[in-house]
Amino acid sequence: MEELLKISELSEQTGLSAHTLRYYEKHGLIQASTRSEAGYRFYTDSDVRRVQFVKTARNSGFSLDDISQLLSIRVDKESHSCQDVTDITQKKLDQVNAKLAELHSMQHTLELLLESCCGGPENATHCSIIEALDAGVVDKEAFGQARHEST
Repeated sequence: MEELLKISELSEQTGLSAHTLRYYEKHGLIQASTRSEAGYRFYTDSDVRRVQFVKTARNSGFSLDDISQLLSIRVDKESHSCQDVTDITQKKLDQVNAKLAELHSMQHTLELLLESCCGGPENATHCSIIEALDAGVVDKEAFGQARHEST
């Protein structure tokens, strides 16, 4: 007979908290194979593999909706193609690349802000960072113009 794990044991085995496991269950990603008369959840080896799949997918950046779709494919591979999986993965990669571009832009902006400021101990009456943020534009031209106007 297959060993049944309590949620605390599943948590220990997968490295996910019981709270996270209940959250995934609430969202339909996992479910206990059985419950005791007292309502305790019990999980099988198959459930452990499913939880590990969800954890790996989540750590790879997939959303809960993505994971739900991937689980559907995992359960019924015959009815789906590799293209279905590729489409989900490509969409996620496109989102990650867009976020990276946004983060690089933020990084550049912050670098410009820091380059424009002396960072000295004087009061911030003429702080170039505050002035640039007030102007609503952070680029080299705006800094040049702001410096020119303040001199």
